[in-house]
Amino acid sequence: MVKTYFVPLKEIRLDHIVVNSRFIATLAPALSIDEARAFIARVKKEFGDATHNVPVYIIGGGNTVTEYFSDDGEPSGTSGKPALAVLRGSGLGDAALVITRYFGGTLLGTGGLVKAYTESAQLVVNAVGRGMRIPVHVVRLVIPYHLLERVCLHVARQRGEVLGEDFAGDITLTMQLRVDTFDTIQNDLRELSAGKLQVEIIETREMIVPM
Repeated sequence: MVKTYFVPLKEIRLDHIVVNSRFIATLAPALSIDEARAFIARVKKEFGDATHNVPVYIIGGGNTVTEYFSDDGEPSGTSGKPALAVLRGSGLGDAALVITRYFGGTLLGTGGLVKAYTESAQLVVNAVGRGMRIPVHVVRLVIPYHLLERVCLHVARQRGEVLGEDFAGDITLTMQLRVDTFDTIQNDLRELSAGKLQVEIIETREMIVPM
């Protein structure tokens, strides 16, 4: 059984000044290795004039993870490795982090670099909101006008979300429903309509919900 783990809710960026060097830590959710690589490439492009852009990521969580780090030109073991250690110890998975450094003219030494990169990673890890990945169905439902308010109340009660409404002879709702509450919503809709309402599943995917 795979252990449940937390993921960053959204991208976050914080600055940290150490002896005139500027460290910019950017942390973001990354649900795959491809997403992590795309995020790292985007940050490196944004800070293309920086002295270093140190990337790390952890994809997956609990018992199954893929980890990566690079020192990006800093002395071996002084930047990517301590940043990854912070990320690993945070309990976060599906997370990518880039720590950008603009050299301030004063050498920090290996110990100073480890401390600076560790602190920069800790800043964003401690500040980021946390969520969990859950499976959801994106569905389509056609309803008569007089049931709109009651259907929306049932969906909201089960922490679902209406994504779109198309008003014609009837109303076509596009909704996002949690898989773990889908059967309950189905039963509610049947009772509401004497068995007439039928939910059509368009796709199943994952989303991140706040914890």
